[in-house]
Parts: sequence; C-alpha cells; structure tokens
Amino acid sequence: MREQEFLQELKEMNLLMQAMGILGWDSQTGMPEKASEERSEVDSYLYGLYFNKLIGPKIKEAVDYFGEHPDELSEVGKAAYEVVKKDYELNQSVPQEKMVEYSAAMSKAHTAWQQSRKSKDFADFRDALSENIRLTKELIPYWKKKEATDYDVLLNQYEPDMTVEVLDKVFAQLRDGIIEIRKTLAEKGTEPNTEFLTRKMTKEQQKRFITKVVEELGYDFSRGRLDDTIHPFATGINHNDVRLTTRWNEHDFSMAVFGVIHEAGHGMYEQDIDAKYAYTPVHQGASMGIHESQSLFNEIIIGSNRAFWEKQYPFFQECAEGTFDDVSFDDFYASLKRTQASLIRIEADSLTYPLHIIIRYELEKLIFNGQASVDELPELWNQKYEEYLGIRPENDLEGILQDVHWSGASFGYFPSYALGYMYAAQLRHAMAKEVDLDEVLASNDYTLIKEWLCKHIHQYGASRKPNQLVKDATGEALNPQYLIDYLREIYFSVYNVQG
Repeated sequence: MREQEFLQELKEMNLLMQAMGILGWDSQTGMPEKASEERSEVDSYLYGLYFNKLIGPKIKEAVDYFGEHPDELSEVGKAAYEVVKKDYELNQSVPQEKMVEYSAAMSKAHTAWQQSRKSKDFADFRDALSENIRLTKELIPYWKKKEATDYDVLLNQYEPDMTVEVLDKVFAQLRDGIIEIRKTLAEKGTEPNTEFLTRKMTKEQQKRFITKVVEELGYDFSRGRLDDTIHPFATGINHNDVRLTTRWNEHDFSMAVFGVIHEAGHGMYEQDIDAKYAYTPVHQGASMGIHESQSLFNEIIIGSNRAFWEKQYPFFQECAEGTFDDVSFDDFYASLKRTQASLIRIEADSLTYPLHIIIRYELEKLIFNGQASVDELPELWNQKYEEYLGIRPENDLEGILQDVHWSGASFGYFPSYALGYMYAAQLRHAMAKEVDLDEVLASNDYTLIKEWLCKHIHQYGASRKPNQLVKDATGEALNPQYLIDYLREIYFSVYNVQG
C-alpha cells in the first residue's frame, strides 16, 4: 500500500465525520423537534459507512503494512497511522450492527433527554439512558485491552493512559484542597456584594461584548460562528469551520459571557491545529482533558484575571448601556469571584466547579462497577450534592438531567473537565516563566498568550499524547497542587483573607 492511498481513505472517512458533525450541530441548534426519528436514521446510516471504513480492508491493510514498513510514511502519515492503529485495534472486533445500534440509541436518547428536561422528570429519560448504559457495557469487552477496570476502558477513550487509580488520588487531593479553601473563606472571608449581577443585560448587549472579547483572545469568526443551544458546546467540522454555541440569560450575563469565553478556548485550539493534519484523525485535540485545558485556560485563568477585567470593564459598561455605570470596577471584579454552593455545573463558580465533576465521576464508577442501578441514580445524585455542597436538587432538571453527556453515551468524559482545569493551572505556572500574564492582559494585544499555547499545545493536534504534551510544556507530570494554589490565591484576595 502507498501512503497516498492510505491518506485518501482517511480523507473519505473524515468527510463522513464532517457530515455527521454538521448534522450533530444542527440537531442541537435548529432541527425541528419532530425530525428526531428521521435524523436518527441518517445518523445511523452515515455512522455505519464510517465504521465500515474504520475497520474495513483498506485500514486493516494499512495497519499491517505500515506496521512492517514505517519508513515509507511521512511525518503526517506516521502521526495519522498511530491514531488510526489505536482506533482500529479498539473497534475491529466490534460487530458493525452493534455500533449502528449504539449510534441510533444515542440519537434517540438525545431527544428523550430534551423531552425529560421539559417535564423535569427523569422517568422520561430513564429507558433511553438505560439503553445507552446497556450498549456501552456490551461494548466494553470488545474495547478492553489491559485496563484494570471497566471504567478504565471508558476513561482511556477520552484521556489516553488515564486510570481510576490515578484519578482517585488526584481527585482526593483536589477535593480536600477545595473544601479547606471553602472552610477558610466561610470562617475568615468577607463575601463580595453581588446584588447587581441580576440586572438586565439583553442578549444583543451581551453578544456585542463577548464577540469582540473572544476575537481579541484569538477566535477567528471568519472560520467560525456563534449559535444558541440548550447545552453549550463547540464543534470542529474542519480546519475552516469551527463553531461555538451558548445559551443566554438576560438576568445573568455571566452565563453566556463566560460560556462563550470557554467555548472559544475549544474553538481556538481547533483553529490552530497545524493545517498539514487536515483530513486525518490527527486534526483534533490530543484528548478531552487537553481540550478542556484550553477552554478552561480561557474561562478560568484569563477570566479570573484582574488585569483582564480592568481592561475590558469600560467596554462592558458601554455594551450594557448604563446598567452598570454606578458599579465600581473593584466591586464588579469581586462579584465575579463570589463562591457559593450551586446545583448547576455549567453555572458553578470556579472554586466549586471541580466538586461537580467529582460527583459525576463517582456516579459513573458506581454504574460501571455494577454498584448502582439506573433507577437509583437520581437519589444518589441528590445525596452526593448534599454531601459535597450542602444543597439538594428540588427536581430532576436541576439534578440528574442537567448535562447532555449521558444522552450521548459519553461515559468517562466528565473527568476531562477537572483534568483540564488542573492542566490549565499547570500551564499558567509554566507560561508565567516566559510571559507576564498581567501585563499582556492589561494591553491591547493578547497575541503572546495565544502564541505560547499554540507553540506548546495547539499545533500538535492528536500527534502527541496528553501526558507528553503536559510534560513537555511544563517540565513535570500532572500536579493538582498548582490549581489548589491558584484558587487559594484568587479567592483569598477577593475575600480579603490574610495569610
């Protein structure tokens, strides 16, 4: 087999993925509600074509041939081969009809999830979720290589080489650190005033502000767009089509403002992957954790920076057309960093956010270790919120139905958010040795930050594993202490805690 034939097969697979990506974006932004059955059929058909190629004779031939003749591959070919080989070995033993059934179930589950959100009743989602879990459990034996537990198999699909053993230790350190910070704030801190945060700021006013901000951060709207959805996401269709979505609340501007900053971090990553990897599976993030590190770097590292907001606040006031003119910058900035227990993950403050992820991680472990049934999940969810955050959901909408991930059978995905958070803080520490973040964020040009991230993370796409990227960029393996220290620094300052 020649490399060109291999790359052509990858391009055809990528074109199918692009079609499915556009359909997926459409289903969450504008598809008519009653189109669900027809869309499910289209999704299943296209996925069947894609999967047939993924484990088909040409890919098998490429895996066998280039395994014996790696010197016949170019740099791009070698990077693509490594990704393809992993996917092939993961899926080649899975019956095609099982994957088609899996794809159809996910499509139906998304519609069921949307309906259950309207009714605020988990019962309307229960059967679809049960089906997703059943099919995932049936697929795990096909996917399992040498992982220690079934849940490790799922983790590896989103964060290569990550294990429950590592996460349990890292999450315990992070959880204890956050709980200690919250305790100190409650005992010694002065809570900032936030009464003005519910003042009305129209969707149009918010959009004017945030589109300019994310453009300044480096998101290219000539290769992207911003749309409305129930659950915000970013999707990379191809190198020149990377789309963002958000949801708006005219009495809580922070939801969309920070949401778009977050999704733009994903978008900038996708836009900055070296174009030489286009039409190959290398033109994607190294892992979901690394992807989240880029969105959370935008949202939490930049979005928590005092110099950034001091620069942006006059324009924010201008966009709000007088609504915040009586609010001083000091009061405004402090209000953004108020911490309190909350029920909704995507609305959580930056201190409590990791606790939301740890709750989901623990529930997923229970599901796939056979320690919890589907019917027990809503109550287990509510109990864990009471245990970790001291609050309890009043209905399923603000409880177990709030996230889209389980409707897409994305089990093992949630830990990526907390990993990304820790990666982002570690990258900040390393970047600060070369770039004065406060100085750059106080200026009119944020280019140095984006260039550093592109140099160390973005350009490589999936050509390097996450642990290698983090080690190369920061000089050490994952270390949660950087995030704990960063959160302590930010919140002790805003809450006027000494020492």
